[in-house]
Amino acid sequence: MNANQPNQDITLDNAERQPCEIWTRVMGYHRPYSSFNVGKKGEFNERTYFVEQRNNG
Repeated sequence: MNANQPNQDITLDNAERQPCEIWTRVMGYHRPYSSFNVGKKGEFNERTYFVEQRNNG
């Protein structure tokens, strides 16, 4: 890309994309999501994420 050209949206075909491996912490150690069994994948998908509120006190 030339620095003089304006920014353009880049679109990729599925064949051009690189798979992203997801790792998560389970039972005290990190493991790739791809190695989970069906039950553990279900638990992972049911997780809820939160942002802890800052204590202004």
